[in-house]
Amino acid sequence: MSPIVIVFWISVGVCAFTWIASLLSGEYSWVDRMWSIAPVAYLWVFAAAAGLSDVRLNIMAVLVTLWGARLTFNFARKGGYSGHEDYRWAVLRGRMAAWQFHLFNLFFIVLYQNLILVLLALPALTAYQNQAPFGVLDMIVAVAFLAFLIAEKVADQQQWEFQQRKKVGGPDYRPRFVQTGLWRFSRHPNFFFEQAQWWALFFFGAVAAGSVVQWSVVGAVLLSTLFIGSTIFTESISRSKYPEYAAYQRSTSPSIPWPPHNPERPESHTG
Repeated sequence: MSPIVIVFWISVGVCAFTWIASLLSGEYSWVDRMWSIAPVAYLWVFAAAAGLSDVRLNIMAVLVTLWGARLTFNFARKGGYSGHEDYRWAVLRGRMAAWQFHLFNLFFIVLYQNLILVLLALPALTAYQNQAPFGVLDMIVAVAFLAFLIAEKVADQQQWEFQQRKKVGGPDYRPRFVQTGLWRFSRHPNFFFEQAQWWALFFFGAVAAGSVVQWSVVGAVLLSTLFIGSTIFTESISRSKYPEYAAYQRSTSPSIPWPPHNPERPESHTG
């Protein structure tokens, strides 16, 4: 059976599971729980279809496995597998009629997001169809992927440590959101490095095919588009909770890490 057919049926199963689970539980973060797992399975399907003999596909699968392990760990320690729902869904439910949110759940949360997960894996299809020798360009892409992975891990850890200090400090803790480390140079460094890894994966396929003109770029493009919308929505919530967030927006790059411009003095820690 063709690996793309296998991936298709796995994705159908994932969609059915996440949709039914959301209806039965009344909780809508089931796709989040599959986000770090499904792409790993998809990559190994392509690597296995090549008999685990193609170096490029094997390395792509290993790198995505490392990506999945990092994301799974970070999601688990924040309570993602213990019924903790993405806070943004509760906000949206408050803005929509019940029937509107059920349609949103089916078509966006379940179907669209799972489609993106399949499309993100399809540079492996390009590599499977063009099993050229592994070379210097592949090594460069692999090193870039690892660098982005490590940077995202650092950003996650900085956010985690800040949130732990904030819990101890209580409601009077300042600043009220992280603004140091990588977060001094980007309002969402974790978002940036997450996207960068999938763009790197696309370049593996492009190197194998000998051209960057590949339709499989659509996965990385749609992911970046998703993050743009997510960032706008997330920051609207942050501004409503923290009026000082507007000053942070004025001084700090929204995504690409960049030296802050006209930075305002951050609030000092208390507690």
